[in-house]
Amino acid sequence: MRVLLSAQIRRREFGKSIPAEDLPVIARSARAALAVPIAVKGLPAGTRLLKAYAASLRGAKRVVYLLVLDGGDLFLPFYRGKDDPLGRNVSLSNPAFRKALDSHLSLLEADIARGDIEPMILP
Repeated sequence: MRVLLSAQIRRREFGKSIPAEDLPVIARSARAALAVPIAVKGLPAGTRLLKAYAASLRGAKRVVYLLVLDGGDLFLPFYRGKDDPLGRNVSLSNPAFRKALDSHLSLLEADIARGDIEPMILP
């Protein structure tokens, strides 16, 4: 299993680079068996959306992964604090989350087409 990150999503979620203190948090949360599935229609074929919870030195995090069923790779579309408007309610009942999800899936698709995907090196 690999954790993959789209270049455009990396810039939106982390800025220029991923802070070193966030890498172990992402590594701990990148376990599909411990994540909660989010029922979403219209995902790319052969994928599932998963929500994970993690603790960091800067507070609780909500991490959303797109699981590719064939191979088990995880794409990271969201990494948010619990108090962030999206992190507070990671569900389709939150219109802000639905809008951001649609946007991030489009960015991910464009980056995959360009080959602009980065494998994350996790501790």
